[in-house]
Amino acid sequence: MPPFDAFLNAFVTLLVTVDPAGLAPLFLAVTAGMNRAERNQVAVRASVIGLGVLLLFALAGSAILSVLGITLPAFRIAGGLLLFYIAFEMIFERRQERHEKSAERAITQDMIRNVAVFPLAIPLIAGPGAISAAVLLSGGFSGPLAQAALSLIIAVVIAVTYLVFVLADRIDAVLGETGRSILTRLLGLVLAALAVQFVADGIEAFVAGAA
Repeated sequence: MPPFDAFLNAFVTLLVTVDPAGLAPLFLAVTAGMNRAERNQVAVRASVIGLGVLLLFALAGSAILSVLGITLPAFRIAGGLLLFYIAFEMIFERRQERHEKSAERAITQDMIRNVAVFPLAIPLIAGPGAISAAVLLSGGFSGPLAQAALSLIIAVVIAVTYLVFVLADRIDAVLGETGRSILTRLLGLVLAALAVQFVADGIEAFVAGAA
């Protein structure tokens, strides 16, 4: 089993890449006009679909990469760079703007009934960053018990996301625009540090494998 800090690192990485707090105002935007019961149905469906996608890549991501002929160190470097880009967007408030455009596009295309699938589950919950993080983390969780633990961590992150959706209106009112901005930048800084570590580990493994 991996050490405790590996579990903590996995939880923080997934929590930051999914970014439940940042999704709260977007959830309210794409469910505008719905009552509480309808919003809860959307929240449940989006959370379940997002969980399924992340579990698929966490448990079978390495096999998928193997079929494509991509090594885990190479994916770790690429994924780390992608996470760093997401962190850059979070720090400079660009990720929220991109997500809002996705939400607006779904509404203008009259896809309210399918809003749980797009854009909530994909790409807001299980986006490129979260999928990359799931695959990267799976490399350090080998064995049935470790994979079960990683699956549990993903489930906890999705449970937190669902709870945020249910309480979205209250959380948005408490945080306000200033609070959301501060929280997003702090989480972006944490993700940037984790991304650099992913790249460093990937380069180390890549060099060791080539030697």
